[in-house]
Amino acid sequence: MTDSQTSAPEEKKKVGIGAFIALALAIIMFSGIFYRMPEGRQWLGAFDFTTLIGHFGTIAGSKNTFTGAGGDSARAGFLFSLGLFPGVMLALGLIEVLAHYGALRAAQVLLTPLLYPILGVPGYTGLALVTDLQSTDGGAAITRALFDEGRITKKHLITICAWQYAGAGCIGNYYSTVSALFPLFLCPVWVPMAMILIFKFVGGAIMRTVLSTVYKKDFENE
Repeated sequence: MTDSQTSAPEEKKKVGIGAFIALALAIIMFSGIFYRMPEGRQWLGAFDFTTLIGHFGTIAGSKNTFTGAGGDSARAGFLFSLGLFPGVMLALGLIEVLAHYGALRAAQVLLTPLLYPILGVPGYTGLALVTDLQSTDGGAAITRALFDEGRITKKHLITICAWQYAGAGCIGNYYSTVSALFPLFLCPVWVPMAMILIFKFVGGAIMRTVLSTVYKKDFENE
């Protein structure tokens, strides 16, 4: 499947103002713009993906969630996987609704000029990339859905995974775990985040180059 074949169905449909509004909502929801808002503006968290996912409570009289403390092997892995379901299902559900209103078509128009020269992927994969900034599981689920629907090729899939692998869920991790070290920073707090984003693109571009050279024969039939 070629890139033109992949994007053809999207280009045939007209992209109206509603599609761009849906795309804007998707970017706002998955980018972490409203993550951990200050007092007085916390209601904006209703438009944030991580806030909507929420978190599991604890058992009365204990600091543990339903997974308990300790545990190992297949049992611990099974309980861990249960904790992933809410985020994955919410991400897929939101994308289905937003895609219905044209978010993917709008992303195709706006993001292809940016993503295709660097990563060689269609613009609508931008939603999977944006989601990965806040949720590793959500980004992976959307990427898998795009592949299963035939919107992206295996080469696209590997390139996107390389982009996602570096600093997955970086916004949530950075502004929660690393925030305790912000007073010690010798540079503005946005600089490390900008470097993470830059190197995600660098990693994706390197992977694309490797697939197009060293492993070129493996993708000749796509």
